[in-house]
Amino acid sequence: MAPSKKRNVKLGKISQPSVKVAKIDLNNTIDNILESKKHANDVFDVFEFLQSEREKDVVTAVEACSNLFSTLLERKELFKGKLPAEDDALSGECSAEDKYHIFIRHRYNNCVEMLLEHLSHELHAVQEASLCCLMRFAAAEGQYPLEDLDWSEHYSFPRELMQAIVNRLLSRTMDKSLLISRFHEFLEKDDIRYYVMSSIRENIGKVMDKSKGEVMPVYQHNVFTLMSNICMAREESELSNFMVKQEAKHEHWKAAKLIEHKRTFERMWLGFLKYKLPGNMYKKVLVILHDAILPHMSKPTLMIDFLTAAYDVGGAISLLALNGLFVLMHEHNLDYPNFYKKLYNLLEPSIFHVKYRARFFHLANLFLSSSHLPVYLVAAFAKRLARLALTAPPTALLIVLPFIYNLIRRHPSSRVLIHKPSAEDEPLEDPYLMDEDDPSQCHALESSLWEIKTLQRHYHPDVAKTATLINTPLSQKEDDISEVLEITTFELMERNLKQTLTKSIPLEFEAATQLLSVGKDVMGQHFCLE
Repeated sequence: MAPSKKRNVKLGKISQPSVKVAKIDLNNTIDNILESKKHANDVFDVFEFLQSEREKDVVTAVEACSNLFSTLLERKELFKGKLPAEDDALSGECSAEDKYHIFIRHRYNNCVEMLLEHLSHELHAVQEASLCCLMRFAAAEGQYPLEDLDWSEHYSFPRELMQAIVNRLLSRTMDKSLLISRFHEFLEKDDIRYYVMSSIRENIGKVMDKSKGEVMPVYQHNVFTLMSNICMAREESELSNFMVKQEAKHEHWKAAKLIEHKRTFERMWLGFLKYKLPGNMYKKVLVILHDAILPHMSKPTLMIDFLTAAYDVGGAISLLALNGLFVLMHEHNLDYPNFYKKLYNLLEPSIFHVKYRARFFHLANLFLSSSHLPVYLVAAFAKRLARLALTAPPTALLIVLPFIYNLIRRHPSSRVLIHKPSAEDEPLEDPYLMDEDDPSQCHALESSLWEIKTLQRHYHPDVAKTATLINTPLSQKEDDISEVLEITTFELMERNLKQTLTKSIPLEFEAATQLLSVGKDVMGQHFCLE
């Protein structure tokens, strides 16, 4: 006899049995349901525990549901195909067997809905248990599909369930970072990773279009956290770890093709980055861009719109955006003529006082390392740095001066800046235009590096010593600026205090011509030794 729908799950407050009794009762209940169809209605008792307010009761019920429905899926006791309405099916002319399968399928759907709700539970233990249970259901659905299709012509994968899980992970109001970190282990499966990427892209489109592109910090943080947990395969042969084993045409399955993974990965990131991001997220994206994103894109140059927008944010974000543009230019032949103009405009007095100063000069040194740069451009950078050096702290000057020397070493034509003959009637006004944004129009080649000559009288001895190097021909070997990039004022003082004396210091201004020419006797009277 088919089970009757005699009880419904109450959503209100329910009694709170003890944990020990709950565990025993649930285990017995699950065994009874699996042993005999006449106990099918007992599944509602399990659902009551699933909605308990006590953490341990809920976790125990989740485990019970996991065992129950995974076993029923393996037994193929759930209705397959388009599920009819429960009331119509149970009151219709269906056989008792069909009514049972339809009833169990509806209860399975009820369980999945409650577990999806628990992904937003206030207790992490409940979230984690629900997530693991849902992923177990996904694996079972993949092996025993609930769709009534010819699987020799189609590919079995629980797309709808995976989409529902992703939608819950990408909450708009709750930070899901901890739960997403738990979800990371499931992304090691190649087919799960492929369909998760597709689900993320679909979710972003719906949510962001609904919000009309407005910044949604919590939601976008969850999206970025999930996407940054995706580790892509680099070779086709690496795609071998699948949750669902396809019985036929596996080699034609999109989830088994690296090119399809890359295409989906690219669409996912481009779909996310085309919207305005929270200010702190630009940096997070740019830091991982050249290692974790660009290598896995079919057309990396499509990132130029995002990088251009990121440059306009300013500060460290602009620098990191230029790093991304440089990678595209250097490795993917991107033509971006305004690159060095944008880098030139980042040279402001504040650059010596920000916490990313070391990274800036490291990247700037990389950007200007080519020996094929035009001399006017090199002269513009050297001159602007020299002008900024007049007000820079000693720690910054120990970076800037070797930086300028290296530019001159790489480009001998720029030596005109330090070997510029002057005439008596030459005006004293410097032709260099500090406020000019275009390095080609700043007249740097018409000027000289007189600022370095000024720094030879700097109060700090290390700076003055470094500045005097320009008085002699520069060596061919470049200075290694990596040693001073991270130096602090405290370290500079400590280094100076620990220096040992290499020679004796004279104690008199005028050297003595005779040995003790005038002295005093023991009584304090003057006497002559001659």
